[in-house]
Amino acid sequence: MNFQRGKEKEPLEINLVPMIDVMLVILIFLMITTTYSRYTELQINLPAADAEKQLEHPNEIAVLVNAQGQYVVARTPVPFVSVEQLAGELKRAAGGASEPVVVVSADATATHQSVVRVMEAARVAGLQHITFTAQASR
Repeated sequence: MNFQRGKEKEPLEINLVPMIDVMLVILIFLMITTTYSRYTELQINLPAADAEKQLEHPNEIAVLVNAQGQYVVARTPVPFVSVEQLAGELKRAAGGASEPVVVVSADATATHQSVVRVMEAARVAGLQHITFTAQASR
């Protein structure tokens, strides 16, 4: 039995509003969870090596060295005056951390002398743990 003989059927329509809402939520989620470059202070190209990524520790002191020999200690640009001044900046960045680790991220074309200055400043500051970063080879 068909009780709707004389009645016309409504045309089907697709409601786009819920789909747009879902797409906006996905877009916001992706924008929030996107990781940004950690080294935005100086433009550096890390040397390549085959190694596993190490876990980050809260007592790390990040030192960046670019190809021109400029330094950034704990996200603060530091003009090089002397090794003692750079050691003071490392001590300040260490604060009261127990056994801080100096993480040197030097550009692949940085001079050997600029990296040795960081190592010498760490020795003068009494920081014994030094490590270097590299990018994974492709």
